[in-house]
Amino acid sequence: MRRRRYTPDSDENHDRWLISYADLVTLLFAFFVVMYAVSQVNESKYKVLSASLNSAFAARDGARLIELPALKQPGSALQVELDQLRQARAAQKEKERRERAQRTKTELTDALSALTRAGQATVTEGALGITVDLDSNFLFGRGDSTLEPAARDIVAAIAGVLIYTDFPLVIEGHTDSLPASGRGLSNWALSALRAAAVTEVFEEQGILTARLTAAGLADQRPVAGNDNEEGRAKNRRVSIRIETYSNDRGELPGRPANMPVDVPEGSLGSSFPKVN
Repeated sequence: MRRRRYTPDSDENHDRWLISYADLVTLLFAFFVVMYAVSQVNESKYKVLSASLNSAFAARDGARLIELPALKQPGSALQVELDQLRQARAAQKEKERRERAQRTKTELTDALSALTRAGQATVTEGALGITVDLDSNFLFGRGDSTLEPAARDIVAAIAGVLIYTDFPLVIEGHTDSLPASGRGLSNWALSALRAAAVTEVFEEQGILTARLTAAGLADQRPVAGNDNEEGRAKNRRVSIRIETYSNDRGELPGRPANMPVDVPEGSLGSSFPKVN
């Protein structure tokens, strides 16, 4: 029987392309590493290198390397965004405050409409906020500091509106210039007791005491002349001021946050004039 001749396998390597491919991948990796390194300049190291080379070549034709321009701090853009967010938030809070103040004024005007028509109450708005002036002639007896039963109901109705707000409240008692009669009290004491009587009703109705301030101003804040009975009747009153001015004005756009808050002159809260 004839034997088959043994033919050895070919020595040719069919996977040599992998070597070229690996070389190409290595070169690409090295290229991108260099590109990344060039894009990340270490400013401190560059300055050290620049100073060293400048000192080494300073005597040669006055050669000098180009200085690295000042790089923008990476946090500056973030700080700008944070400032813009703070300003937007402050503006939104100011808008909400104005809306709450307007809603409070509308509700008070509606609740006191009957007294307003009778000339026994007024609701006004000014730099200090919203002020409700109540005629003392129907709140109290002459020379007395105890609220009449009907007057307590009216004060309680006002408290029912104000309890749903968060504004500070200043209750001020006012008298005319004539000496107080009845219990032998001075105008200062009588005005303070009347303010306290209204404040106590507010507290009884659930308004937080931290929001309440009572002040007796005697005849020092007249709204009319004291030379006739009509003017004196207008001056005998209890004022309820809802201080709706903003406590966050330092955060509003265009105003540095570290500046003091502007509190309107005469704030006591707002009850007393500003002392220079």
